[in-house]
Amino acid sequence: MPSINDSKCVLVTGATAGIGRALAHAISDLPSKPRVIATGRRQDRLEELRPKMETIQIDFDTDKETIKKFVDDTISKYPDLDTIVLSAGIQYETWFDKPQTIDLDKLLSELNVNYTSILATITYFLPHLLKLGAEGKPCFICPVTSGLGITPGPWVANYSATKAALHSLSYSLHALLQGTNVHIMEIIPPLVESELHDAEGTTERLSKIWMPLDEYIRVTMDGLKKGDVHISAGASLAGLERFETGKDEAVIKSLGFRKAWDA
Repeated sequence: MPSINDSKCVLVTGATAGIGRALAHAISDLPSKPRVIATGRRQDRLEELRPKMETIQIDFDTDKETIKKFVDDTISKYPDLDTIVLSAGIQYETWFDKPQTIDLDKLLSELNVNYTSILATITYFLPHLLKLGAEGKPCFICPVTSGLGITPGPWVANYSATKAALHSLSYSLHALLQGTNVHIMEIIPPLVESELHDAEGTTERLSKIWMPLDEYIRVTMDGLKKGDVHISAGASLAGLERFETGKDEAVIKSLGFRKAWDA
């Protein structure tokens, strides 16, 4: 089974904090010693990752033209890039039962960072990855979604919706890319120790119930090393098993029905 152990060059977005940063370190420490390119918004945090990793500063709350240039420049500099780990994300509490409190600009930014920019990044990288795959080189797309994409949190409804969209996209990509040597490994965290909640002032309360980051990364790396299509833990794993057992097969079957129309 192809796995992260086959990766030669790995791009990790959102690598300046939390799960993205920890994954970048863990992947860099693999015995296979892949080259790791870490990206993020904060240049000072990126500097801390050198020289262990190479770094690129980018804010994914941007337009598709900027992302296209980022992808083209990255492929030009790293033509052997075979794996993308998409961990950039933001989260805002939003109370739709109090619409007067809603900041729509923040919701649109959350949608862009968590879904639209990732959709663009995948779309622009796919021709390169498919080319490498056709040459016999295993390639990987690793979206970081969330257990809230399976069972939403109403207090973070928009965040949950963005992660549900990316979760759904992961299923479809897994079905569509069968036989191409481009593999999907979706990372589905539960509530994990991170800085994601600092802006909302909920870190202290959540720290009493979240999964420690080092423990979560061990579980996730085990899944990446096995090449699992969906990698989860804790409450997210429970949700995946309860609500989505057999879903991959159902999605692949539905694709077969659609392709039969054109036969």
